[in-house]
Amino acid sequence: MRYLLILLPFALLLSCQTTPQQDWPAESVTTKPWTRWWWMGNAVDDANIRKQLIAYHEAGLGGVEITPIYGAMGFEDLYIDYLSEEWMQRLQTVIRVADSLGMGVDMNLGTGWPYGGPQITPEYAASKMIVQQYSLNAGQALKEKITVSDEKQAAMQPRLVTLMAYGPETTIDLTDSLSDDGLLPWTPDANYELYAIFAGKTGQMVKRAAPGGTGLVMDHLNKESFPVYTARFEEAFGTPGPNIRSFFNDSYEVYGANFTPTLFEAFERNSGYDLKPHLPTLLSGDSSATVRRLKADYRQTMGEMLLTNFSEPWKNWINNHGALSRNQAHGSPANLLDVYAATDIPECETFGYSGFDIPGAKNYTHSSRHLPPDLYMLKFASSAAHVAGKPLVSSETFTWLGEHFKTPLSQTKPELDQAFLAGVNHVFFHGTTYSPTEAEWPGWLFYASTNFAPSNSWWPHIDGLTSYINRSQSVLQTGQADGDVLLYFPYDDAAYFSGKKSLEYLFTVHNIDEWLHPTNFYATAKRLTEKGYLVDYISENWLEKLAVPNGQLSTGPNGTSYKALVIPKMTFMSTKALQTLLKLKKQGATIILQGLPEDVPGLHNLELRRAILDSLVMGLGTSTSPAGNVQASLTAAMIQPERLAALGLKFVRRVDGNNTYYFIVNQRPEAFDGWVPFNKAFNQAVILDAMTGRAGNAETKTENGLTQVRMQIKSGESLFLKVGNETSATNWSYANETGGTVALNDPWTLDFKAGGPSLPGNKTMDKLQLWTTLGDSLADQFSGTATYATHFALASKKDDYLLQLGDVRESAKVWVNGQYAGNSWAVPHELRIGEYLKEGDNTIEIEVANLMANRIRYMDSAGIEWRKYHEINFVNIDYQSFDASGWEVQPSGLIGPVKLVEVD
Repeated sequence: MRYLLILLPFALLLSCQTTPQQDWPAESVTTKPWTRWWWMGNAVDDANIRKQLIAYHEAGLGGVEITPIYGAMGFEDLYIDYLSEEWMQRLQTVIRVADSLGMGVDMNLGTGWPYGGPQITPEYAASKMIVQQYSLNAGQALKEKITVSDEKQAAMQPRLVTLMAYGPETTIDLTDSLSDDGLLPWTPDANYELYAIFAGKTGQMVKRAAPGGTGLVMDHLNKESFPVYTARFEEAFGTPGPNIRSFFNDSYEVYGANFTPTLFEAFERNSGYDLKPHLPTLLSGDSSATVRRLKADYRQTMGEMLLTNFSEPWKNWINNHGALSRNQAHGSPANLLDVYAATDIPECETFGYSGFDIPGAKNYTHSSRHLPPDLYMLKFASSAAHVAGKPLVSSETFTWLGEHFKTPLSQTKPELDQAFLAGVNHVFFHGTTYSPTEAEWPGWLFYASTNFAPSNSWWPHIDGLTSYINRSQSVLQTGQADGDVLLYFPYDDAAYFSGKKSLEYLFTVHNIDEWLHPTNFYATAKRLTEKGYLVDYISENWLEKLAVPNGQLSTGPNGTSYKALVIPKMTFMSTKALQTLLKLKKQGATIILQGLPEDVPGLHNLELRRAILDSLVMGLGTSTSPAGNVQASLTAAMIQPERLAALGLKFVRRVDGNNTYYFIVNQRPEAFDGWVPFNKAFNQAVILDAMTGRAGNAETKTENGLTQVRMQIKSGESLFLKVGNETSATNWSYANETGGTVALNDPWTLDFKAGGPSLPGNKTMDKLQLWTTLGDSLADQFSGTATYATHFALASKKDDYLLQLGDVRESAKVWVNGQYAGNSWAVPHELRIGEYLKEGDNTIEIEVANLMANRIRYMDSAGIEWRKYHEINFVNIDYQSFDASGWEVQPSGLIGPVKLVEVD
C-alpha cells in the first residue's frame, strides 16, 4: 500500500504564524521548540497519538521528530514493525493530527542509530581493514589459501581487496595472481612479506533498534550502500512520499569502520599517490612523522568519502522527496564543517551540564564521565550554517542534563542561553517518550533524556520554557546572523595529531579534550569571543568559495559577511589553501595570521610542496600578527569588538534590513545595571524580554561617538535589544527599587493540587516552609503541584511592585487577586505584579511544582517495579543500574523569603 500525501512546503511551514506580538518578529511552527519523540517498540495507536500531540501542542511544542527504538516489556503484542503498512498508517495519523494542530513532523530516517537495518547485507555493512601477513623465503611457495582466518569474519564473507608482496628492493601487487580458490601460484626469488588486505566487517548492529529496524550498520563510505539502504523507504513511502518536514540523521558513532573496498582508489585520487606500497609503514604501529602523515592522508580520504558517498547523496535523496535534511556531523571522521554545511539544517548537541556561576541556580547531579557542553564545539554547526547560508541551526538539547527525575526547569535556561549564544535557533528537546494511557506513572521513559513529557511533575509549568524559546527563536530566526571574524579550522592538524594509534579518528563531543581544547584554534576562538568579537569557523573547502565584495568576506547573498579572516597558529596548511589566501588578499580581504604555517600536510611530493609553501608564505608574511596578537591586528584594521563583552555580558547579533537584534545574556554572578555602548550606529533602541513578552523603548545616550543603552540584567537573565529606526508604542519600564517593601506576615495555606502517589492533606502555616519539612510521609513521597496562599493589606499603591519568591523548589506560577501574574520557572524567581494589586486586601497564590524524584524514591523503596524495558533497561547518569531507594528526600516547595518590593 502506498500513501500519497500532500507535501507542505517548508516556506509554508514558516508562514503558519501564531498570533503576532507587538514589537516581536512573527512566530511560527519553527520558532517553537520541537522534541525528539521516541516510539518504544513502535507500540503506538491512533488514540494515544492524538491525545499526546494535543498535550504537546497545548504545552507550546511546535513539532515532533519520530525516532523508533526498543520496546517496553509486557507490550510485545502491540509492537509494529518499522515501515510496515500498519506503521505507515500510524505515521499518516501523526501527520494528519499534527497538521490539524499547526504542528510539524520530522522523522529519523532509521531506527535507533546509526543507520542500518535488515536491508543491509554484509556486502554493504560497515567495514574495517583486516590484515593477514605471510612470510616467504626465496624459492618458497605459499601452500595455504589466502582467506580470512577469523571464523566470525569468514561468516561475513570478507572481500580480498589487495595482496601485496614487499621485498628488499621491490613491491609487487599480486592481487590478480590469486586463483579462484585462494591459492597463490607464485614463487619469489628473494625473501618477501605478503600483506593480504580484506574488507572485513565491524559487525556493529543498529543501536537501540526498534522492531523491524534490527540489522547491521551500513557502510557510509561505500557509495553503493546508500541506495540499498533507501530502497526500503522508497517502497514504503511511494510517491510523492509522506508529508515530513525534515529527515534526521543522528551523530555518526560508527565505531571501528576504517575501510571500504574502494578506499585505495579514493586514497589515490584524494592524496595523489598509491597507498598500497606504504602499507607496512602505515600498519607498523609506530608514531613516526611518516606514519602520522600516512594516517592523516588516510583520515582525509575517509572524511572525503563520507561526504561524497553518504552526506551529499543523503541530502539530495531527501530533497528529491520534498523534504529538508537535518544532520549531526559530530562523531564522524570528516571535517565537521564540510559535513554540517552539506545539510539543510545542521544540528549540534548539548550533552551534559555546563555549570554556571549564577546565584540560586539549581543543579543537583553531575557526572564526571560527561564533558560539559562547549560553546566552541556547538559553533561548528552554526558556523557551517552561517557560512553556507542555511537559515536554521538545530540542537539536540539537554541530553543527560542531570540525573533522571532530578533536573529542574530552571537548570535548562543557562544551558539553553549558551546554545543561543552559539548560534542555535531551532531547539529540539531530548526528549519525549511516547507513552500510552495504560502505562502507569511515570510512563515509558528513555534512558538518557530529560523527561519532557506530561508525566513530569513540572509539566504544568513547561509553558514558561516553551514561551521563552518561542519568543527567542522568533528573533533568532529573523534576518541573517551578523559576524565579525572568520576563523580557519586547521583540519590537517587535527588529522595528524589526533588518535595516533588508530587509522580512523572520530571527532565527537566526548573527546574534545583531545582534538579541540589543546589547539591554538580553540584558544583563539575563545579569546576573540570573550573580547567581544563574533566568530565563525571556515574550512578549506569553503575558503575557496569566499569572495570579497566591498572588502567584506562573503560566500554569497545568503551567507554571513565578515570583516576579517583569521588564520590561527598551526603546523600544516596545504599549498592550495595558501594560494587561496593570497588571492583573497589581492582582492582586498583583511587576513590576519597568528603565525605562519610550518609545513604542508600529507606525504606525496613532500619536498616539492614544501618549496612551494616557502614561496607562498613570503607573500603572506606582512599579515602575521606581532607576537601572535590577533586582537591588536584587528584593532589596527579598525575592526573593534563590542564593548559590552568587557562588561561581562555575552551576546550574539542578527541583522534584518535596517534593524539589528542583540541577544544579551548575563551569566556572571553579579547583576548588571548601567549603560552599554554599542558599535552599531542607531537612532532608537527597543528592549524585548523573552521571559514575559514585554517590550519598550530603552533609554539611550551618546558618548565618545558611541550610542549607549541603559540595561538592567540580573544574573541568569537575558534580553533582546532591537536597534535601528523603529520605536515601540511604550517605553521600557526599568525596575528601580525604592527600598520600600510590603510585609507578608499573615499565615499561609498549602493546598496540594495534583500529583502522587497520593495527595497529602492541606496545611496552614504561620510561616513559609517546604512541604518536605512538615513531618508528613505523604508529603515526602509527593511529586506534583501544590499552592501556597496568603493575604496582605496595601494601604496605598506605588508605581509597581516586584514579587521576589526567594528559594523555589522548583518552579512557580503566581496568581494575584485571582489574576494570572506569571510563570517563574528560572532564576531569578521574580515577577512584576503591580498591575494586579489594589489598595486594601490582596491575595497571592503561588503554585509550586517539585521534581519527580521523591515519588520515584518512594516507588523504589517500596519495591514497585516501573523499569521494564528491553535492551537497555534503565541506567543512571553514570550508566549504572538505576536505583533511587537510597536517595534523600528532595527538598520541595517554597522556602522564600517572599518579598514584595516597591519599584519606580
